[in-house]
Amino acid sequence: MLRLSTRDPNFAQAFERLVRDRRESGDDIARDVALILADVRNRGDEALADYTRRFDGHDLDQTGWRIDAAECREAFDALKPDLRAALELAAQRIRAYHEAQLPENRDYVDETGVRLGAIWRGVDAAGLYVPGGRAAYPSSLLMNAIPAKVAGVERLVVVTPTPKGQVNPLVLAAAHLAGVDELWRVGGAHAVGALAYGTKKIAPVDVVTGPGNAWVAEAKRQLYGVVGIDMVAGPSEILVIADGKNDPEWTAVDLLSQAEHDPAAQSILITDDALFADTVADRVGVEIAMLPTARTAKASWDTHGVIIEVESLDEAPALANRLAAEHVEIATDNPEALMRGIRHAGSVFLGRMTPEAVGDYVAGPNHVLPTGRRARFSSGLSVLDFMKRTSFIQLDEAALQAVGPAAIALADAEGLPAHARSIELRLGL
Repeated sequence: MLRLSTRDPNFAQAFERLVRDRRESGDDIARDVALILADVRNRGDEALADYTRRFDGHDLDQTGWRIDAAECREAFDALKPDLRAALELAAQRIRAYHEAQLPENRDYVDETGVRLGAIWRGVDAAGLYVPGGRAAYPSSLLMNAIPAKVAGVERLVVVTPTPKGQVNPLVLAAAHLAGVDELWRVGGAHAVGALAYGTKKIAPVDVVTGPGNAWVAEAKRQLYGVVGIDMVAGPSEILVIADGKNDPEWTAVDLLSQAEHDPAAQSILITDDALFADTVADRVGVEIAMLPTARTAKASWDTHGVIIEVESLDEAPALANRLAAEHVEIATDNPEALMRGIRHAGSVFLGRMTPEAVGDYVAGPNHVLPTGRRARFSSGLSVLDFMKRTSFIQLDEAALQAVGPAAIALADAEGLPAHARSIELRLGL
C-alpha cells in the first residue's frame, strides 16, 4: 500500500506516477484477442465450442448451447422470498431511474420556415456480457438488460461463461426478471466476437455492453465499429474522500468493497487526518483477514492501495479530477461543497451513510461506469447506449430561397459544383 502526503516535496511526481499507472491489458492480450476474434469470424460455432472446452471445461453439444426461458423462470420461482424481493426491488429502482433518461423526439419549424427534428429509436439487437468466472453478477445483468429494454431494444441477447457448464441460478432469475430473449452458455472474448460477427447459431447484434475481464474488454475495443460498445472498462476503482469524523471500520470496508473484485482493482483514500489514515490502514488489515475474498482483496490493496494525506480536504477535488475515478465517496458533513468541484467521476456517493455498494445493487443509477480515468470523457451506461438519433429536415420553396444561396456559396468555396447545382436548379438559378 502506498502512502503519500501533499506536504512531501516529491508529492507532485509521486502523484503523477499514480495517475499515469495503467492496470489494464498489455500487448500480449491484444495479440491473443485478435487471434481469437479472427478464429471466431472464420470458424463460427466450431471456434466457440473449442474455446468453451478449453476455458470452461465442458462440451456445448452435451451441456447445451442455449439456456431456455423455462429454466430461467424455474430459477426465479425457486428463489427464497427475501432474495426474490431484493431482486425485484433492484429491478424496479433501476427501471424507474432509466425511464427518466429517455430522450424526447423533436419536431419544429424555425424562423426561416425550415422544418427540423430528430427521432430516437432503440437499436434492433443488443448483446450483454455477464461475467461468470471469478464471480457471477445478477446485478450486472439487471444493470445492462433493463436500460436496453427501456430503450426499446427488440432482441436482447446475453452471453455468460459457465465453468463446467454451470450457471449461477441468480443470473438465470435476473434474466427472467429483465425479459432477456436469448441466453447463451458461452463467455470470454470469443463470445464477444460471436455477438459482433454472428455465427450460424447466434445472430449478430448492433451493440455490445457489459463488464468482463481484460480479454473481454480488449475484444470490445477491437470490435468497436463492427458493433457499438458501451465502453472499454478496466479493473474496478474507488476513491474515498473522508475526514476524521468517520468510523475507520466503515471506511476500511468501503475501500475493500472494490479491492475484493480483482487483484488489479484500486482503492484510494484521501483524508486530512493523519491519525484517521493510520487507523484505517490498520483496520484494512483486520477486515481483510475476515473476508472470504481475502486473497483477492489483499493482492489489490497491497499492490494498488493508496492513502493520500492532505492539509485540507479543499485539495481533494483537484486530486479527484486528476484521478477521474469510477466511484467517488465523499464522507464529510457537507459533501455537496466538495462535489461541486469534482468534474470527473463515474458516480459520486454523498455523505457518511451512502456506501458505494448500495449503488451496485439498489440505488437506481447504473453501476457500469468508466474506469482508468475515462470518466474525463465518458459516462456510465444509460438508455442512450442502446439508442440512436435520426435527424430529419424539410424545406418548402420559400425556405430553400431563404437558406439555399448560403449553401451554394459554401459548396462553391469547397469545390463541389454538383452540391451547388442541386440547389440552384430548384431555385431556378
